[in-house]
Amino acid sequence: MKHPNDNVEPLTTTAMPRRARGRPAGSEAGGADALLHSARRAFAKSGYEATSVREIARASGVDPALVAHHFGSKEALWIAVVEQIAEEAAPMIAKTTALRAMFELRPRARVERAVSILIDQVFLTPDVGMFFSTAATETGERLDVLIERVVSPFHDVFVPLLADAIDTGEVPQQDPEIMFMLLVNGISKTVAYSHVLSPFSSLPRRPKLFKQAVLVSALAALG
Repeated sequence: MKHPNDNVEPLTTTAMPRRARGRPAGSEAGGADALLHSARRAFAKSGYEATSVREIARASGVDPALVAHHFGSKEALWIAVVEQIAEEAAPMIAKTTALRAMFELRPRARVERAVSILIDQVFLTPDVGMFFSTAATETGERLDVLIERVVSPFHDVFVPLLADAIDTGEVPQQDPEIMFMLLVNGISKTVAYSHVLSPFSSLPRRPKLFKQAVLVSALAALG
């Protein structure tokens, strides 16, 4: 598959060597991480097309040329944000994968544990849900990258757990793919947009109780 950061116009008119996909290594990583977090917030708020490199640089307090130095192009920066999210999600995916071998747990208990692991990750990185709200409107190669690097790895370990629990009758008969999307989107959006919930509930201002309430509601959704 052709990668989105191939043949992309650089941010400056000066020709630059192509950088590897992902975050810079070594001493450059600190400055790059700050730019990534600013870019992540900006892309989440406005989407790819409406976000400018100058806006990201201004939020980071740096010259736009530094974005070019670290990432080479806006599209490469967007891909690096996706890679950062994928790296952050890796421990969650590993823990969920390990549940398949926990034969001491019944299939539904494995699903419930997987939902709890997902909720822990969502509360750890609440901005990801907002990023997905705009990033999921992408089409073409950027959407392909988002699905390949972030959605599919978790889908491929979570859905089999759901299917096992449905097959044994411990979760009511339903489409596991639909339930996967309902759980992931429902949980991530509820946490990411907790400020919308705040006028109606005090829970977003009480993180521990909020997390517990989200877990209770998510498990209830399983049926």
